[in-house]
Amino acid sequence: MSNILIVDDNEDVLIAAKLLLKPFASVIVTEKDPNQIPKLISSTSFDVIFLDMNFTKDITSGQEGFYWLKDILQIDPLAVVILITAYGDVETAVRAVKEGATDFILKPWHNEKFIATLSSALKLRESRVELNKMKSRQKFINEENETGFHEIIGTSESMRKVFSTISKVAATDANVLILGENGTGKELVARALHRKSNRVSEAFISVDMGSISHSLFESELFGHVKGAFTDAKDERVGRFEIASGGTLFLDEISNIPLELQAKILTAIQSREITRVGSNKPIPIDIRLICATNNSLHDLIAQNKFRQDLLYRINTVEIDLPPLRERAGDIPLLMEHFMNIYKKKYNKQYLEADSLTLRNFENYAWPGNVREFQHAIERSIILCESNILKPSDCFFSSSNSQEKNSSEEYSTFNLELIEKQIIQKALLKFAGNISKAANELGLTRTSLYRRMEKYGL
Repeated sequence: MSNILIVDDNEDVLIAAKLLLKPFASVIVTEKDPNQIPKLISSTSFDVIFLDMNFTKDITSGQEGFYWLKDILQIDPLAVVILITAYGDVETAVRAVKEGATDFILKPWHNEKFIATLSSALKLRESRVELNKMKSRQKFINEENETGFHEIIGTSESMRKVFSTISKVAATDANVLILGENGTGKELVARALHRKSNRVSEAFISVDMGSISHSLFESELFGHVKGAFTDAKDERVGRFEIASGGTLFLDEISNIPLELQAKILTAIQSREITRVGSNKPIPIDIRLICATNNSLHDLIAQNKFRQDLLYRINTVEIDLPPLRERAGDIPLLMEHFMNIYKKKYNKQYLEADSLTLRNFENYAWPGNVREFQHAIERSIILCESNILKPSDCFFSSSNSQEKNSSEEYSTFNLELIEKQIIQKALLKFAGNISKAANELGLTRTSLYRRMEKYGL
């Protein structure tokens, strides 16, 4: 079943063609005035367009048909156009095909020939649409591959639990909700789930819901047909459709407007979507992974998130710990990112001293691994020697973000407290001995002596 447009200035031809093709189409639109063509094909997606070559301005040359053929293909490059004329010849037919027509029919036609031509045209249209979809999918895959990503780094107990859950869930098609603060690596976990799944050879499509304007949400996710809205000049394949067969990752799911959440829920339940401006459902087969840094339960209490949608997307939850709760992974992370950026900036002999590592361990990292990675890159760029020192490093708002800065000490061991205070002073002044000594009320010599004593 298909959508067909027939354009001819002869009313009898329109009636005869419509009656003949009615069993093979769900929608048949007939039009006598070719000037209505742009409006018609901009508002409806037609699978096949039958176009007369000669209208009232020009009876026999076929020039009007060639004009409208060109116009149609400019609006819809995937259009399948079959030209009709009572004055056709081989030369006109060859020119029509060269200029983009799919086939050529002479009036009066043979019904069997007409129907056979329609059947072939529908198969061609299906192939063109599928090829366009594959190209769109490949474009997204290429863009994703170009951005690259790094393996998840960590040996702490909390990260081992994350790895265990990934191993158990990846091979299934269960919907997964990843929770965690910004920068904890939610997308890396989503990619790991895809790599270990049975869909690894298919597309992984990532969508940042926080970066899409509300007016374009539906178009981005479900696609649209030409003319669906003011700027819809071309047909667009949505992310759900592109990801079909693979994995769809919706990052920051809490940003979806409440009115669109119902459509997301319907798509998940029915496993089909409908493009904006169309009434034709398209089946989809996706593995859905969502992520958020917000409490969806709090949003549900505030009537900002649908409870039934939460139940659909969180068959399995993976909660990622913030970096401040897995400080034991910092040496591994530092080694990992230093190896990357030493190579990138041609500083292969650069090493970090122990105080620099300790400063990284003592910082709270409000931006988590993402902030940590940027801090390493910036430090390597600024370092002018082969030793990465605290003076080469800069921590955002270190005074307010310093880990445990407002907590009481959990020990009364004076030496341990003195060591911690010296560490904090060195961190506060980025390893500047003179400023740290002045802050502590010590001479530089006394501070050096204490640093040596405590292995700083």
